[in-house]
Amino acid sequence: MYSSNLIPVKNALKIIRNTKMNFYKEYIPLKDANMRVLGEDIEVLVDVPPFDRSAMDGYAIIAEDTSNASSSNPLYLEIIDEIGAGTESKCTMSSGKAIRIATGAPMPLGSNAVIMHEDTELIDNKIKITRVILPNKDIAFKGEDLKKGEVILKEGQILGPHYLSVIASSGYNKIKVFKKPKIAVIITGNELVEPTTDLKPGKIVNSNKFAMKGLVEDSLAFSHIIHCEDDLDKMIEKLKDCTQKYDVVITTGGTAISKGDVVADAVNSLGEVLIHGVSIKPGKPFGFGIINDKPIFMLSGYPVAVAVQFDIFARNYILKMQNITKEFDLIKCIAGEDIKSAHGKCNIIRSKLENNIVYPIRTKSGINKSIVMSNCYIFVDEDTEIIKKGEECNILKYSSFKVFE
Repeated sequence: MYSSNLIPVKNALKIIRNTKMNFYKEYIPLKDANMRVLGEDIEVLVDVPPFDRSAMDGYAIIAEDTSNASSSNPLYLEIIDEIGAGTESKCTMSSGKAIRIATGAPMPLGSNAVIMHEDTELIDNKIKITRVILPNKDIAFKGEDLKKGEVILKEGQILGPHYLSVIASSGYNKIKVFKKPKIAVIITGNELVEPTTDLKPGKIVNSNKFAMKGLVEDSLAFSHIIHCEDDLDKMIEKLKDCTQKYDVVITTGGTAISKGDVVADAVNSLGEVLIHGVSIKPGKPFGFGIINDKPIFMLSGYPVAVAVQFDIFARNYILKMQNITKEFDLIKCIAGEDIKSAHGKCNIIRSKLENNIVYPIRTKSGINKSIVMSNCYIFVDEDTEIIKKGEECNILKYSSFKVFE
């Protein structure tokens, strides 16, 4: 029975961290790699740009031709060709000549600068130049962006759109990434129904179904949501099936000691319960176990407690399975009012941070709307009974859970 054997939060986290974890990689098309974790170093396979090219719309010229150009001594250059993006000129540049060129087009042989359209005047088939243009002006040189052979990204990088662009430019259309863990979420409760305005007596909407799907996906994993009645045999069957098909199992509800709370017994019958009861508020009935080398996170039924338990115990484990190591650092803020805490428990209080002053949300632990009314947690350790208004306290912003900025 958990109530007589609560363990400190830090001990529970140590047990979870010490649990064996498997890492797997796979090759996927680059187009599917957004928000995936890179499983290899990316060595540039081709120079980018692959040739010297114009950085502007204008005219490719020989810079030395303009050495004496001025408004009182204009230079006139004959246009001998035109190069659009994706084409090249067959002409070799010579003194007194110019070639019209588009941004990104390869520099013609013999040229060494580009002058912008805006800095010229077109007269018949010639351009008028009234200022000196230096060599290499407005040219993007071969390999100046990415150099063949350089390592541009390291294994473990979380990939966003611009990273994918760099990888594509480096010559890849498939890359190796860490596999997304597949998470089964078993939501227990005879009373749970789909969203409706026509609730029967004793029934409540299964809101955890939607929260858990989002929490798992926020951790960059795949989610599969299952509902199970409060029945030991049915729970055992669900756990058997899920531990064969999925990398992690999370349950909600059924972790306390009331009639129908069968989750811990089901886990224990198939494997081992390593944690059942933590000195945390909310979320005291949290459990953790192992079945067939698969971790089982046993969360409470109340949505508020579910969110806290997931954030504190499960989120980092799921991220680490993808080779993402993220520290959720506490920061110091000023208490906007007195904050009372249950002695002997780590109290995690939903709060609102405004201008470095934090205010606890005053609701009962089961009030779901407190989640959307708040933007951070206040952490109060086991030995603190009260934090006075104006004193420093430790908070964790919800925004810090983001794995990609």
